[in-house]
Amino acid sequence: MSSLKKFLSKKKYTAIPLTLTATNHFEMVAKINEISGRFILDTGASNTCVGFDKISFFNLTSKASKIKAAGAGATDMETLISTKNKIVIGNWEKSKLKIVLFDLGHVNEALTAHNALPVDGIIGADILKKAKAIIDYKKRRLYLKNRE
Repeated sequence: MSSLKKFLSKKKYTAIPLTLTATNHFEMVAKINEISGRFILDTGASNTCVGFDKISFFNLTSKASKIKAAGAGATDMETLISTKNKIVIGNWEKSKLKIVLFDLGHVNEALTAHNALPVDGIIGADILKKAKAIIDYKKRRLYLKNRE
């Protein structure tokens, strides 16, 4: 039987390595606007997010938003929106990406409290759906479908 990696490669998927953190989250590297960062892969997050403290780091422009963010241990958080961004994950890329910006302090506090490194943001379901993502938990890989 062919491996999942070989099968998905034939179907034009890119394999992205995932790192399991001390908090049992998958972490990955992605580039936003040509700048590399560390991101948690979160299937439960509806949108891809970046912390307020990384707005200038990723060259993001922001505008006010009526969206309220909620996450583990925090609710009703103020957000900003950044549009027309480019994201590259492995060989997969998307232009005109909307990113939700909010305070990731509570996330990074929880990570560092468990001896994990802080992250720049979260890759959410918006990207995972667009890329027809498949997660191989055993091999710690994320597969994203390349455009044809």
